[in-house]
Amino acid sequence: MLNTLWEIREKVWDLSPLVVNLTNNVVTNFTANVLLAAGASPIMSEGIEEADDLVKIANAVVINIGTLHSRQVEYFKKAVYLANKYQKPLLLDPVGLGATTYRNETTFELLDSGNFTIIRGNYGEISFLAGNSAKVKGVDSQASDFTAENLTEVAKRYKTVLVATGPVDYVIAEEGLYLNRTGDIMLQKVTGTGCALTSLIGAFVGVTEEPALAALAALTFYGAASEKARKISTGPGSFLVNFIDSLYNLTEEEFLELTSEKVQVLR
Repeated sequence: MLNTLWEIREKVWDLSPLVVNLTNNVVTNFTANVLLAAGASPIMSEGIEEADDLVKIANAVVINIGTLHSRQVEYFKKAVYLANKYQKPLLLDPVGLGATTYRNETTFELLDSGNFTIIRGNYGEISFLAGNSAKVKGVDSQASDFTAENLTEVAKRYKTVLVATGPVDYVIAEEGLYLNRTGDIMLQKVTGTGCALTSLIGAFVGVTEEPALAALAALTFYGAASEKARKISTGPGSFLVNFIDSLYNLTEEEFLELTSEKVQVLR
């Protein structure tokens, strides 16, 4: 399994997939740097006028609702339509889902407007999506009792792969359930690590026809790089720099060592 995951990572490096990001203005720079360090090609777009041209050439399209406003929503809707039209992988990061009525209504409107390949969120966001109670403060999950049980039905309902990230990451698909325990708590001390992860998953999905495995490969790679970076960091500032370097420099040997016994296939 780990060798297969690393092979997907190498495809990203070899093929440099183009990820079109309709993301929030807090994380644009960091997300682009994460994608570049991993070998992908990022485009960050805010203009609906270029939607058709960009989606046509994209290997994946990522929608992130972090800094939500009405003009952006119109672009989101058009991107959903175009990604489905051109059969491009489409990812949704419902940042802050459960925190405000506007975010909730926008998220479900987008989900009703087309098919998403991947939906990635933290425990609180994914729990809210599933109809479970979860406290969301700002864009941070306050869920402490997350369970992956019954989320397969949610994945089936939306014809998607759910990725729930937290102390343990879950990849939930109609045909499989995977668990990842790589990662370091320092990721929570740097703004945008979850948003950047969604875009990185987009790069991995863009080079394979197996979205669940692609998501798992991205999670394990991201987590392993964070563990490597933490070993030589003294705080969030040095971790940020070392993390970007680790994404760029992580070797297969290091990946296999850091992910050993931390990935499970539950079904």
